[in-house]
Formats: sequence, structure tokens, C-alpha cells
Amino acid sequence: MQLDELVDAAKAVAEESRVRILSVLRHGELTVTDLTEILGQSQPRVSRHLRVLVEAGVVTKQREGTWSFFRCVDGGDGARLVGAALAALDDDDPLLVADRARLEAVRARRAEAASEYFERIAPIWDEERSLHASAEAVEAAVIDLIGDRPVRNVLDVGTGTGRMLQLFSNRADRVVGLDSSHSMLAVARANLEHADAAGWELRQGDVYSPPLDRSSFDLVVVHQVLHYLEDPGRALVEAARLLAPGGRMIVVDFAPHEHEFLRQAAHRRLGFTHEHLDQLFDNAGLDRARVIDIEPPIDIDGLTVTVWLALDRRIIEKIA
Repeated sequence: MQLDELVDAAKAVAEESRVRILSVLRHGELTVTDLTEILGQSQPRVSRHLRVLVEAGVVTKQREGTWSFFRCVDGGDGARLVGAALAALDDDDPLLVADRARLEAVRARRAEAASEYFERIAPIWDEERSLHASAEAVEAAVIDLIGDRPVRNVLDVGTGTGRMLQLFSNRADRVVGLDSSHSMLAVARANLEHADAAGWELRQGDVYSPPLDRSSFDLVVVHQVLHYLEDPGRALVEAARLLAPGGRMIVVDFAPHEHEFLRQAAHRRLGFTHEHLDQLFDNAGLDRARVIDIEPPIDIDGLTVTVWLALDRRIIEKIA
């Protein structure tokens, strides 16, 4: 930081209510409404404190529909300043202990609301899951395709319940989940908080126009998303643009099938052949590297799950 930036950031942090805000934000992202309840202050007052912290570069603001979520910055000088300030705090301070108790109440209520929403849609998901291999088998195939090569920045397109973010949270520095549904993001947020996952972010946005920087991820995961889309090829093109040169993409979806009833569950496509995905990868500037087909349970007219690994073509051109 420049001297004036450091002074401004230090002034922003050096206020009781703002220290309390930072203390609870280090446990995860929160809304103005959440912080109003936790601090016991008016919404305008909390909003003013947040504006100061955002302008000082120590807190970030992310829009999600009509909501805004705030979190401590993850890296850089601002994160170091906040880390030093919070490290000097006495965690047993009665005011901070009370704040944490109210934080847990807020998170518990949020988790309950997310659970109620998921229970309403769960019967459809349960019927579908009964037709194909277990989530553990699919996740094992994903990890197998990733191999030992490290990943740092992971994007999960159409994150749903956030399961892929949990899978990679201890393998990557940053895991970002993108979904168009505020309700599903609430489910993902509750699951990630319950799992005490690290380094995660959630963004609301369209798969055809993701609100993310290009070339900023070394791994993009598209897990059980393409069959819901009108234009899966366009979604893969947009996802590929987010890959850094030499990055990788994992796509998980169904092989071709004849279960027409799934159209009632918003399935636009009844599976994809290897050749079809190869063509979509090619159009997106990717090359398929490996593929794993996971057969359904024995004696069930079920769904084969296919897991594809594709590589950003720019690394091949670079070597050549």
C-alpha cells in the first residue's frame, strides 16, 4: 500500500463497530440484514460502516439479485492489515463472544430456510439419483481425472448445492460457485458453512454471460448442468473463456438415454455422446484428454454418467 492508502485503511479499521464487523466477516459472507441483527444497530448505520470498509479495500461487496453479500478481502495488503488487527483481539472479549453467538443464530436460521427449500425439490433429485451411480463414484472419477497436478483457482458452473466446491475446497486456494438461482445459492452457502469449507465464493449469474474475469481459473467444472441448457455449446464457450492458458475443464453429464420423464424435471437434453462433446469442446478451443463412463447400478434401466476432461488448447500451441 502507498502511505496514504495505508493510513485510510487503518482509519477505516480503527473503529469499534467496524472491528466487530470484520471479526464476524472472517467467518464467512453476510448481508446488511445479518450484520444489523448481529451488531444490534440500525441498518443505515451498518451500511455506512460497510461503505467505509469497502472503500478502504478491506471488505468486498458482491451483488446477488436484490441482496448484497459482504466478506473480508482474501488477499493482498488489505487482508494482511485486517489479519493483523484481528490477531490482536482477545477472542474472549464479552462483546465479541456475544457477536459470535448471534452469528451462529443467523447462520442456523439461514441453513433452516435453505433446507426447507431443498426439501421441496428433493423428491425430483432423489428419483433421478436412484437411476445412476452414487455421488461418491462420480466424485472419485473427477479426482482421478484431475490427478496430482495442483489446482489453485476453481470455478464450478451451475454450482447447485455447492458439492463440487466442498470437494475442491481443501485442494485449491480459491473455489467459486456460479449459479443463476438465489435459492440454490442459499442452499450452497448453508452447506459450505456447515462443512466449514475454506476459500469459497458464490456468484449469481448467467452461464451464458458469467460475471467473472477471463483467464482467471485453472480448472472449470461443469457438473450436471449441460442437460438443462438450451444451448450447451455456448455455455462451454463462455466457460472456456474463463480458463487460464493451459487450464482444464471437467464436464459431468449423462450419456444418451431414453428416460423421457426427465423432461418434466427441466431436462432439455437426454444425454450427450462422446462425439457430441468433442465437437463442443473443439468449438470452445478445448481438446478432450480423457473420458470415464460410469455405468448405472446393475439390473436398473438407469443412466450412465460420463465424466470428461478437456484441456485448453493454448498450451498445445505454446509447446508446438
